Amino acid sequence: MEAKNVSSLLDGIIKKACELEASDIHFEPREEYLRVRYRVDGLLQDEVPIHKSKQAALLSRTKVLVNLDIAESRLPQDGRTNIKIGKASLDLRVSTIPTLHGEKAVIRLLNRSHAHLGLEELGMEKEELALYKKLIAKRNGLILVTGPTGSGKTTTLYATLSVLNSREANITTIEDPVEYQLPGINQVQINPKAGLTFARGLRSILRQDPDIIMVGEIRDLETAKVAVQAAMTGHLVFSTLHTNDAPSAVIRLVDMGIERYLVEDAVVGVVAQRLIRKISPSGYKGRTGLYEIMLGTSPQTGMKTLAQNGSLKIKSRITSREEIARVIYLES
Repeated sequence: MEAKNVSSLLDGIIKKACELEASDIHFEPREEYLRVRYRVDGLLQDEVPIHKSKQAALLSRTKVLVNLDIAESRLPQDGRTNIKIGKASLDLRVSTIPTLHGEKAVIRLLNRSHAHLGLEELGMEKEELALYKKLIAKRNGLILVTGPTGSGKTTTLYATLSVLNSREANITTIEDPVEYQLPGINQVQINPKAGLTFARGLRSILRQDPDIIMVGEIRDLETAKVAVQAAMTGHLVFSTLHTNDAPSAVIRLVDMGIERYLVEDAVVGVVAQRLIRKISPSGYKGRTGLYEIMLGTSPQTGMKTLAQNGSLKIKSRITSREEIARVIYLES
């Protein structure tokens, strides 16, 4: 297949993904064809399959786009670049992995405009938004955002940091990877091969006179210990955990090995969230956030759960009962 033709094919696939507002494109080799799927509003949908004869050229062109080794097809690879589609500025992250019928590639599309959502645009109910603003106004402590992969945790944290960003504050993040570049904020990407882990990076950040720190994810006891220590020594620390609801985040830290009294001293609040599809005149279009906010380390009187806030979204006709059930119960 000619290079010009394969470039046009890939450009067309990426352009259609943008039109659909897809978050990912999947190239999945099958025995007789190359399957193409877009992830739209959290769910995968099939595109017209591509003839097997075009598979190798398309995968090579995808790898060239992000400077991967086209001669290496036996090992997984990762790369990234940025492109412009119309007025949209996109960061592309490409991941490849060898499969039975050839290399599978996933292109993640990150629209930079999504990094600049305001807190009011996230989907919090009025009461939750007021609670969250009160929470992030604290001068120190650990604030956790929880939920499954793809539930919008990073978007919430970026929106939060944008609000807190000022000339008077030194804000530093450590992430895996840095998804969006935030003006005026110091962002560090972990590099385990070079020995730069979350825990080591976080220790170094504490020597950089920070006011606010964002740790992409607490994955292990070492990172949890440093995050708790930072929160208890005058820093406002944000991080994420994979738990189903807000109270479970406290249990997770204790299970990791942090003493309960330290968790209670450090954690000032937990936000659990999901992304739900919004009803449109023909099915669903777009997504918004569903939130559960807990001040401190235990549910307080009047605290609304994900399910209760989901009921409000149903009454407001933002989403359907089926969508709330799918997101809260099937993903839990």
